[in-house]
Amino acid sequence: MARLDDALSGLPGAGPELLVALDLDGTTIRHDTSLSRRVSQAIHAHLEAGSHIVIATGRGIDAMMLVAEQLELPDGMAVCANGAITLSREVGVVEPGIYPGARLLDYTTFNPAGEIETIMTYVPEALLAVEPARGPRRLSAPFPHGELVGSSVILPPHQLAGDDATRLTVRAPSLSAEQLQDRIDGLGLDGVEYAVGWTAWLDISPFGVSKATALEKLRQEYGMPTSNVLAVGDGDNDIEMLGWAGTGISMGDANDRVHAAADAKTASVGDDGLAIVLERLL
Repeated sequence: MARLDDALSGLPGAGPELLVALDLDGTTIRHDTSLSRRVSQAIHAHLEAGSHIVIATGRGIDAMMLVAEQLELPDGMAVCANGAITLSREVGVVEPGIYPGARLLDYTTFNPAGEIETIMTYVPEALLAVEPARGPRRLSAPFPHGELVGSSVILPPHQLAGDDATRLTVRAPSLSAEQLQDRIDGLGLDGVEYAVGWTAWLDISPFGVSKATALEKLRQEYGMPTSNVLAVGDGDNDIEMLGWAGTGISMGDANDRVHAAADAKTASVGDDGLAIVLERLL
């Protein structure tokens, strides 16, 4: 792994020639959802310089929009649900079944009926959430307080699946992240993509979909060479993105799998690791 300054040396400085893809939880905001003033200032300095800032998150639309508001971001692009949804944040836009200010540009769906049946059989204590591109998410039971944003409906497990799913979330509050990873790894979930978060939270996405696949489409639209792309993340769902970007930077408190996918690492989210990266390019 390269030193941080060496890894960043191949990128253009802040400005219109730079595309920056930012994970949210554990990268841009802390795990308690608080925001460092230093990180916010660094992001806004890039925006003022003309850098293209794209949010790339596992969050759904509603939860992503709340963080965009917290950051006081202007209109811009965002990748949600680990790449299954791409949208434009535009003040004043109102689309049916979508958070105000979000314009849906692209999305990929799947039917997670088989995955739901398997998980309910082998992880019966799990809570399930199916998130469509439009409308309320469908839950098997209430999630822990404060973990979900936006409207939800509770349905029997056999009514959760549908062809409109962009993501299936599995939450097991009684398990650690490692325990959930071990349980899921043995289930043979073929034909989907999945990643366990820093808590016992698993996101299952359509096969072949990741933050990287959605960002690649945006990169082509921007006409930006991959060498001008910076990506920063901390979780397993960032591994493809970090490997895809011209320069991928992992947060200091990421696991070894994430570090292995990155070109260099920065400090932890608690020590303003993202700000350190962005400031180097100003």
